[in-house]
Amino acid sequence: MLNDTTVLEVAPWIRSQARQLLAQRGHAWLVQGPSGLGQYDLAMALARAWLCEQPTEAGACAACSSCHAIDVHTHADLCVLMPESILMERGWPLGEKAQSEIDDKKRKPSKEIRVDAMREAVEFAQRTSARGRGKVVLVYPAEQMNTITANTLLKTLEEPPGDVKFVLASESAHQLLPTIRSRCLGHSMLWPDGQASLDWLKTKGCDSEQMQLLLQAMGGRPDDALAFNGSGRDPSVWRALPSAVGEGNLGFFKDWTIPQTVDALHKLCHDMIVSRVGAQPRFFEAPLPKSMASISTLTEWNRALSRTIRTMEHPFNVGLMQEALVGQAKTVLNSDH
Repeated sequence: MLNDTTVLEVAPWIRSQARQLLAQRGHAWLVQGPSGLGQYDLAMALARAWLCEQPTEAGACAACSSCHAIDVHTHADLCVLMPESILMERGWPLGEKAQSEIDDKKRKPSKEIRVDAMREAVEFAQRTSARGRGKVVLVYPAEQMNTITANTLLKTLEEPPGDVKFVLASESAHQLLPTIRSRCLGHSMLWPDGQASLDWLKTKGCDSEQMQLLLQAMGGRPDDALAFNGSGRDPSVWRALPSAVGEGNLGFFKDWTIPQTVDALHKLCHDMIVSRVGAQPRFFEAPLPKSMASISTLTEWNRALSRTIRTMEHPFNVGLMQEALVGQAKTVLNSDH
């Protein structure tokens, strides 16, 4: 289970961005950027500060009863909208009906934000604040709203009650309805510098010898590096991945999920392409295994992986899916055209 952190434990670049946004006025914010930059942490830092009983310019106090209520996921004036699968991972409670349906195995936890949950959030926004500090609706990841769910939110964003604030956090903001984006104050997540990321990863218990490798493997995204470190995979295997793929070593990925496998292959494909044009690889250490594959062959592989990303959450047989992905990769890397 993932644990939410208090405002005092978030990364320093999140605290500085929260301070910047708290100085602005508005009723709806959209914090956006690539994965791994802390969108959820920033959204939660804003929610904590807005609801805190003793807020400062730097954010929430982390000591009052309001902050404690958020820590234990019971704050009456905070509505957190996430896919049920993510709510369960992060320890947030589901609605009574949803929990009952899942417990009775009538359905699996949803991987998108359900319209029923959004309707409850709209009703929540119209109620009087229980603690007198207003109310907050946090939506993450906002791109997991389907069109019906997004349109349900839209009317409340257009005509918000006086004491409610919305914060939407997204890793793919381009997927949101333009009307949703236009009604929010936008904020693009800042990329922390490498040393700041390394210092933060060290405080999170990452092996000092592996931190640089993790950060490179995740393209400089510290949250993704931390997630890799906590996934049960040995970070040191990252160096061996290109050679293992070229050899068609399916056993290399035996403990990996399909999304993890596709992500790694996509990064390898990217680095193979940039290496062919004389640039330095981004995710793997140079030199990469030699390959005669042409730019057009590598580009087609990249397109195929992009198509796979759109369906990789489907209930495929993991073993067969990985066999197909690794086989495809081996064929490309050993191609002579």
